[in-house]
Amino acid sequence: MILGIQPERPETGFGYIQADTNGSAPYPVQRFVEKPDLTTAQNYVSQGHYFWNSGMFVMRASVWLAALETFRRDIAEATRSAWGARTVDAPFVRPGRSEFVAIPAESVDYAVMERCPGSKTFTVRMMPLAAGWSDLGAWDGVWQVSEKDADGNAYRGDALLRDSRNTLVHATNRLVGVVGLDNVVVVETSDAVLVADRDRSQEVKHIVAQLNAAGRSEPTVHRQVHRPWGWYDSIDHGPRFQVKRIMVKPGASLSLQKHHHRAEHWIVVSGTAEVTNGEQVILLTENQSTYIPLGTVHRLANPGKLPLEIIEVQSGSYLGEDDIVRFEDNYGRTPG
Repeated sequence: MILGIQPERPETGFGYIQADTNGSAPYPVQRFVEKPDLTTAQNYVSQGHYFWNSGMFVMRASVWLAALETFRRDIAEATRSAWGARTVDAPFVRPGRSEFVAIPAESVDYAVMERCPGSKTFTVRMMPLAAGWSDLGAWDGVWQVSEKDADGNAYRGDALLRDSRNTLVHATNRLVGVVGLDNVVVVETSDAVLVADRDRSQEVKHIVAQLNAAGRSEPTVHRQVHRPWGWYDSIDHGPRFQVKRIMVKPGASLSLQKHHHRAEHWIVVSGTAEVTNGEQVILLTENQSTYIPLGTVHRLANPGKLPLEIIEVQSGSYLGEDDIVRFEDNYGRTPG
């Protein structure tokens, strides 16, 4: 069963479901249709038996596994291999890394659902859903559901708009000023800034493709990176230095490690830090600091009941995240 949405407008950013609406719901699905151009979308809406594909399915797990075995046995077998190689360190369950990476990257729709219409074994029916649904798959979708001012503008964060209409501004970290724009999306984050025609906001995928082709890190690595023990935010960097803001959860710790190419200075902003620095283990509290020389085995832990926050200043000839030699780790990241 799939939940289909009655179209409110000709939408080129959604996939569609063609259903046989003769009779009562749930309706048999005749086919799934890719994102159409505007003329085709207008035709779908006027016909009345095309629905937006919400991507929400209802089925038994056993039915899904059987369908996956039928249509994409390679995915089913690769997934079983990854699950079979899993490790458990509660509350984390980790599929085998190399086995997981080997699973073919295919969507539910392409791999299975689009193959079901016409199949004698696996039929699909559609139940209309009226719940104020929006895919929110592009920034135009965010504008559609946002509260707007008298000029059709929607904004979030620290934003000032002047003489602008039907525009979305999403400000995360800084003040964003907009003057004289019509039907535009402006998105500011700590990683990047996007400015686009609102009707073409789906095309951001082409920018991502350009970044990937150029071998840049932005599509996969954010400025703030979450880890099992907490997170770090790379707030500044330059030749031979990098500054990070680090938060360690209560009771958590980073791995026992060393670096070949960098030294580190740690300043405690709040909380209590247990620092292993070579042969020493010391406690640091707010406004206290320590220095980790290049090549020294070290570890940062939070023995307290409150989050630990520190500022880390790295200096050295190479500051990449792969310059880490781990000796002990609570999260299974040591070699071998």
